[in-house]
Amino acid sequence: MRHSWLPHSVLLRGSHWQSSLLEFRTSLPVRAQPKKKKKVDVKKEQAQKERMKKKLKKLEKAPPELIPIEDFITPLKYSESNRVRSLPALSPEETERRVLLLKKWCLFKQKQDEAEKKAIKALVESQQEALKELRLESEELYQAAVRRDEGLFPFERDGPTYTPPLPGYDPPEGKCVDITKLRRKLPLLWNPPRQQLSWLAGGRAE
Repeated sequence: MRHSWLPHSVLLRGSHWQSSLLEFRTSLPVRAQPKKKKKVDVKKEQAQKERMKKKLKKLEKAPPELIPIEDFITPLKYSESNRVRSLPALSPEETERRVLLLKKWCLFKQKQDEAEKKAIKALVESQQEALKELRLESEELYQAAVRRDEGLFPFERDGPTYTPPLPGYDPPEGKCVDITKLRRKLPLLWNPPRQQLSWLAGGRAE
């Protein structure tokens, strides 16, 4: 087997920015082929377009973000049920008195509820009996009696108040300090680039 006496590269003295035409170089033959173009599946591409259109429609239908009113939000520190002050210990006599008072109150409310139910039941029975007698006398009067009263609602009435208005009182005008916090508009969760928008419009992105 014979070997070539020529080296793979003949080194020259000089700058590395320069190359000589007399320099010998050996390299392997290039046998690679150009990269094949990827086949585009029309159905798959169309399905992807439809999915992106549905996402855009969902984002358009999303309700606008409402600015919260801080006056209507109760801080959590005011909602805690932990008591700060400690109560003094009750004597046995006071504890027994409170227990007896609670039992008397429960008995009173039970009797009151039973009396109200009994009165309502008696009124309903009397009303049904009167309607039966009225129907025997006249069907027209019975239908007029059971007809719904259109003027009953909305019901309005003026009654005594705990703090009636003072006649001739002119309330002073107070100062208004605007402490509304400015809120910037949040960006969309999905911001498609211009190429995808043109692709959705019908053209293919480069």
